[in-house]
Amino acid sequence: MSGGMYIIIRCVLLFIDVVSIAMLGRAVLSWFTMGEQTKIGAFLYVVTEPIILPIRNLCNRFGWFQGLPLDMPFLFTVVLLSFVGIFLQGML
Repeated sequence: MSGGMYIIIRCVLLFIDVVSIAMLGRAVLSWFTMGEQTKIGAFLYVVTEPIILPIRNLCNRFGWFQGLPLDMPFLFTVVLLSFVGIFLQGML
């Protein structure tokens, strides 16, 4: 593997780690009443929602998981990011 490809993969892995930590923080804050109304909660929402939005739109388009108490697009995004990270780690 070339040096440039190694750097790109490491940067993508770093991005996945940062987004995963932000999503974990968002999930923890959602347990509290004022979670998303705080500055930290609003920041985490702004950082993570663009990553979740494509999967959320796909689920809404096909009517998947309507009426469930869990935010399934959020969960699928976490799982998808984990799989992408594992795949990229295997490439190193």
